[in-house]
Amino acid sequence: MKSLLKFITCGSVDDGKSTLIGHMLYEAKLLFADQEKALELDSRLGSRGGKIDYSLLLDGLLAEREQGITIDVAYRYFTTDHRSFIVADTPGHEEYTRNMAVGASFADLAVILVDATKGIITQTKRHTRICALMGIKHLVLAVNKMDLVHFEQKIFEQIKDEFFQTAGEFQFQSIEVIPVSATEGDNITKKSQHTPWYEGLPLLSYLENVDVLETNDTKQFMMPIQRVCRPDHTFRGFQGQIEAGSIAVDDELTILPSHEKAKVKRILVTDKDRDSAYVGQPVTIQLDREVDVSRGCVFTKDSEIKEADRFSATILWMDDSVLTPGKNYLVKVGTKILPGTVTAIKHKIDINTGNTVPADQIVKNEVAKCEFSLSDDIVFDSFEHYKSIGGFILIDRVTNMTSACGVIEEALQSSDSVVSLDAEVTRNVRAEQKGQKPLTLWFSGSVSDNLALAKEVEKRLVSTGYHTMLLENSRGESSLRIAEVAKLMNDAGLIALVVNENDNDQATVRDIIGQELMEVDSSKDSVEEAASVVKRVVRFLINS
Repeated sequence: MKSLLKFITCGSVDDGKSTLIGHMLYEAKLLFADQEKALELDSRLGSRGGKIDYSLLLDGLLAEREQGITIDVAYRYFTTDHRSFIVADTPGHEEYTRNMAVGASFADLAVILVDATKGIITQTKRHTRICALMGIKHLVLAVNKMDLVHFEQKIFEQIKDEFFQTAGEFQFQSIEVIPVSATEGDNITKKSQHTPWYEGLPLLSYLENVDVLETNDTKQFMMPIQRVCRPDHTFRGFQGQIEAGSIAVDDELTILPSHEKAKVKRILVTDKDRDSAYVGQPVTIQLDREVDVSRGCVFTKDSEIKEADRFSATILWMDDSVLTPGKNYLVKVGTKILPGTVTAIKHKIDINTGNTVPADQIVKNEVAKCEFSLSDDIVFDSFEHYKSIGGFILIDRVTNMTSACGVIEEALQSSDSVVSLDAEVTRNVRAEQKGQKPLTLWFSGSVSDNLALAKEVEKRLVSTGYHTMLLENSRGESSLRIAEVAKLMNDAGLIALVVNENDNDQATVRDIIGQELMEVDSSKDSVEEAASVVKRVVRFLINS
């Protein structure tokens, strides 16, 4: 059986990624006759003056052909005499970095293209870092457009040396640098006469021979549960894909996070009984006794897999919105999804230098180290050891879009530690969690008018999505005392609405609450004017 290589092409926009793969498929005779004919016909209307535009094989979207860039990930499946391949042609534009990360998440090897006329640029460094983050261990640097620099060896060597310096901080197992011309076909499927100084293999030959297999001999069995199968009362099986090791009938398993133990009674691969199964196989496992297992649990024979409700991780932020501490997301690790909060941004990583930079927020396409707190324990291990439970994604709870992807680095101290949390969960974190700024609305005037207006304003604020607390001082307690309570509500990230019959000591009240105080006079603002009060509140929150 032929081995399978899953690889991606990446690099900056217009570096020739789609052209490279298209030319490879065309020259290696890996196209059907109708595909080849369609390519030749489409190329007549292309941008190469009637010459074959190999990028059209992968750029299928109309917008891609109009702009001459790749937007979405394009997958191609092909087979040579030596190997089978799945290639993901990923976009190079910074706007579509998230699409590149999606492609990198499945790959064993990355072909990073660089334009010989431009050299190593920021997007090259960003994609190299993302490849490392996604666990890719093997790289090919294809120095493209060598024909535009007259196949100068000196230029090639300069780019090669600079790239090795860039990649030096990562633990890649192999890096091969190949001079190519995607449009002219140099060193793609056969050695080019224009580069007699290059002694290595052409790109396709290298891809056919590179060894990317990981040794799984030392890894214990591990399988996240994707589904509980119960077709009738006589059968209860647990389905998933074996991510590491092997399993056999009568083996004893540990179920995480419950730590219950049970023996394997039966193994099914599709609908066939098997005595054993191994890594990569989708299986259904039946146990010898009833145990509490649901989607997200993990079967293992390795008791060293970790569990925690807090961890630190390195993430690639892919959302258009800004990431700040205190925001809530759904965190998906393996097959388990739990609510979680970004409790801290430790630093972001400079794409060019690799240095850490202090940060209190993260914007799209930035890489950062953050800390997370979950609603319950999650089963995980290092990304290096088990990719399926070492990586994770953040899902926006409103749009259900993927906001970030990342790799877990280490478990943090248990959230049972109040001292630890007090140092991290600040007023700003609580406010960010609620998506608002703290504020105290202090209603002055007659008590009855105050209360009616405050209740109407609160209804309107809550219906708009704000988090509030109505405080009524009907017992004539000190204004200073109610101000202290309002300040506590602000510290909790809430908007406090205070109805107070004592208007004394307003200066002291303002000193206690600070800039978050906004006075509302019910003698001027009736219940019918609640909408205008809310508008003033919103303007205050936006401008403060």
